[in-house]
Amino acid sequence: MCIDFTVAIPTYNGAKRLPKLLELLRDQIHTENLSWEIIVIDNNSTDDTAKLIQNYQENWSYPFSLKYFFEPQQGAAYARKRAIKEAKSELIGFLDDDNYPQLNWVLSAYNFAKKYPQAGAYGSQIHPDWEVEPPENFERVAAFLAITERGDLPLKYEPAKKLLPPSAGLVVRRQAWLDSVPNNPILTGRVTGSMLTSEDLEMLSYIQKSGWEVWYNPEMELFHKIPSSRLNKEYLIPFFRGIGLSRYVTRMLMIKPWIKPLALLLYMLNDIRKISLHLLKYRLKITTDLVAACEMQLFISSLISPFYLWKNGYLKK
Repeated sequence: MCIDFTVAIPTYNGAKRLPKLLELLRDQIHTENLSWEIIVIDNNSTDDTAKLIQNYQENWSYPFSLKYFFEPQQGAAYARKRAIKEAKSELIGFLDDDNYPQLNWVLSAYNFAKKYPQAGAYGSQIHPDWEVEPPENFERVAAFLAITERGDLPLKYEPAKKLLPPSAGLVVRRQAWLDSVPNNPILTGRVTGSMLTSEDLEMLSYIQKSGWEVWYNPEMELFHKIPSSRLNKEYLIPFFRGIGLSRYVTRMLMIKPWIKPLALLLYMLNDIRKISLHLLKYRLKITTDLVAACEMQLFISSLISPFYLWKNGYLKK
């Protein structure tokens, strides 16, 4: 049977978050003429995720299927790779378990692929659903939490601008993935004991580098549930450290090998400049201003990224 579209849900301990997402997918509108499926990739969960999906499957009476797969290798990159393997469609739309799409998300995602055949990947318009009000000036760093509000018109991400969408709400063409993404990427996603991230940017950089276009589709709207626990210093400082420490990979991927030494030097000088200016601007406030502290952690971690990755064996892959 030909499948037009696959919704893939990578999840880790998402038993409490998944029901709302599954209900929103169950209620998608204007999909009567589409053949589509939902696949849940359980990335080594230790909660009741498997039991939850089994209960849904036992009572599932919809024309689109709900499938469950267990991926034991921890890391979002492995979960997405498993989704590409198991999906029956050429188009795979990724939704995290805390992403809550509008009821036309599936149809909008499918239609965009038909209109833009050179789009190897395209992201959603993502609005925040704050559990509590974010800290003052949080808009300066909010985009790092996969909030993507870039207007109401389609936008092509140009390689020169070094801007790409997050994996939340991202649709990928299987062929673009197979043409571009290596089997063993350097970055694999956050795991217990490590906040090293940006595996989605590495994947998208490979797709863009191989000649496929990457787009923003504002008609694919969703809300990203952000709990209060993600707005405190204990979460955010390691989070921004992980983003910064991964930056050598994402910065260098599009650069020709012979230019990399010069590019590395220029990036490091720019990081030092940012750190210096940040210290001059905020001084002692860096210890009390959460947003300023996050920015400083990002700048410092970006500076030491190549040394950290080399020391810990990531660059030997």
